[in-house]
Amino acid sequence: MSLPSSKPGKKFTYSDYLKWDDGLRWELIEGVPYLMSPAPSREHQRILVQLLTQLNIYLQDKNCEVYPAPFDVRLPAEDEKDKDIITVVQPDITVICDRNKLDDRGCKGAPDLIIEILSPATAKKDLHEKFDLYEKHKVKEYWTVFPLDKVIDIYQLNDNGKYEKTGTYFKNDQIPVSLFADFSIELRRVFS
Repeated sequence: MSLPSSKPGKKFTYSDYLKWDDGLRWELIEGVPYLMSPAPSREHQRILVQLLTQLNIYLQDKNCEVYPAPFDVRLPAEDEKDKDIITVVQPDITVICDRNKLDDRGCKGAPDLIIEILSPATAKKDLHEKFDLYEKHKVKEYWTVFPLDKVIDIYQLNDNGKYEKTGTYFKNDQIPVSLFADFSIELRRVFS
């Protein structure tokens, strides 16, 4: 199949996405293809591993599961069939507590928690397009990680279905994870 860049202005679907065999990683946001940036920096990956490790250890023997990128999260409109979905993203870290949303291809529906680790190439998309997208699809909690500043901003859906900033955490803080009353992330390990 033609690569998405060869047909500007066309809206693509998950069915198209599955046919792109160019060896590159893509995301679809409202039918618009976005090429994922080249391999992330070592610091990005170190932060990802530290966050993922703490989440994974906590979630052992619990109902929720955690996945790192690449992991497809399909965000359908209410009546969209799988092949017609126009939004497929690959967050850095995804936590899903409703196992009915998991299948062999990833997650279909809004995860409970998404974490994006910002880089110069992705910051604008993560802070604007993905922020709006995750809010629209009712992802309960969205974290944006700023590696250079060693800061994490937390957004949670409020009663009106809008994201509300509920905290900014620095390298020596602990982040209480609102999904789990007895768990917090130690940032000194994340930003060592």
